[in-house]
Amino acid sequence: MSEPLKLALIQQHATPDRSENLARGLRTFAEAAENGARVIAFAELAFTHFYPQHPAPGSVQQLAEPIPGSTTGKFMALAKKYGVVTVLNLFERAGDKTYDSSPVIDADGTLLGVTRMVHIIEAPCFHEQGYYVPGDTGAPVYQTAAGKIGVAICYDRHYPEYMRALALHGADLVIVPQAGAIDEWPAGIFEAEMQMAGFQNGYFTALCNRVGKEDSVEFEGKSFVTAPDGSVIAQAKAGVDDILYAEIDLAKVATSNARQHFLVDRRPELYSDWLK
Repeated sequence: MSEPLKLALIQQHATPDRSENLARGLRTFAEAAENGARVIAFAELAFTHFYPQHPAPGSVQQLAEPIPGSTTGKFMALAKKYGVVTVLNLFERAGDKTYDSSPVIDADGTLLGVTRMVHIIEAPCFHEQGYYVPGDTGAPVYQTAAGKIGVAICYDRHYPEYMRALALHGADLVIVPQAGAIDEWPAGIFEAEMQMAGFQNGYFTALCNRVGKEDSVEFEGKSFVTAPDGSVIAQAKAGVDDILYAEIDLAKVATSNARQHFLVDRRPELYSDWLK
């Protein structure tokens, strides 16, 4: 039996004070690392107010930041200090474009790459098309010191094609940085969606949600982890800052129904015509 891998999902509120949000995130990261976490992840735009709750005020370049940059540099140093794999989510500025992006940092402090959100929604309180350009990095899976990790940023989790692509690229664990509001969907939908994605694709999922009331929306929290058999194995509190710890055994990926049967018995030669 392989050694369990300890995850920590840092669920925190954000205020308009970006520096205070970041300082709180760094402190909580250190706490989680000192408690033995080997993978630490944050929610969507964890260190800033949730900008897309309002329509974009013209140019949004000044709200975004480069990757690598100051924020990633701070976490790269902490990742190296504690030997922790780290998944962030930031509003990225790259040239004249801006993205919803997740840098993935290995346990030695190396920036392995950046996953950019592919699907961009436009809806009340989620006016994201004025802020984000659709991602151009595909669905990468990163070989980290803790295993093979993929990222599905918030809205991307609704797309079975994207979630399947992560499995086909070898993900053992999929981190989902989210901004999910109270009463946004019927109760239990967030969990059910990730339970089914994990079961159909044979990986663990770890959804890290925002929490707290902002100008136009209140985020629910209740971050959670699911196993390849579709079960929810850990869940954070609703409505409060929390660190969710969960121990997972990545050996269960290889023995899952999806890896032994579902992926093996696929008929991809048929699907392209069906999915047009």
